[in-house]
Amino acid sequence: MSRSSLCRMLVAALMVLTLGLGWGSPAQATSYDRQSLRSTDWSHQDLRGNNYTSADMADADMSYANLRGVRLFDTTLARANMEGADMTGATLDGARFFQANLTNAILEGAYAIGTDFREATIVGADFTDVLLDPKANQLLCEVATGTNPVTGRNTRDTLYCF
Repeated sequence: MSRSSLCRMLVAALMVLTLGLGWGSPAQATSYDRQSLRSTDWSHQDLRGNNYTSADMADADMSYANLRGVRLFDTTLARANMEGADMTGATLDGARFFQANLTNAILEGAYAIGTDFREATIVGADFTDVLLDPKANQLLCEVATGTNPVTGRNTRDTLYCF
């Protein structure tokens, strides 16, 4: 093999490696454990896998954010704007969504034991396969309306309201 052929192969291999690392790589997960993030703007961002355990995110804007697989364990989200957020597979145990806007949010497959949804707006939210306390489920059924525009599922149906 000639030296020029070897150089071309090496350059090609480096280009493939560089392109492979730069394109299509998932977002890097970041930990915001126990931080004060009140009134911060996270809207329309890819936040997959981030850890917000015990963070104070009251009044934060997370509308239309990709929150797949995030940890919002014991997080304060009072009055947060979560409209259109995708929380598929998220850990929401102990989170406080008091007066939060969950309009058209997707919570499919999330864990939400001990989660506070008091006075939350859930019009069009998709709770398919969400693990909820029976008391929280009943509270949500009292106000459940709408159909999620992305999944096409009726909020009341995803909560098994009767």
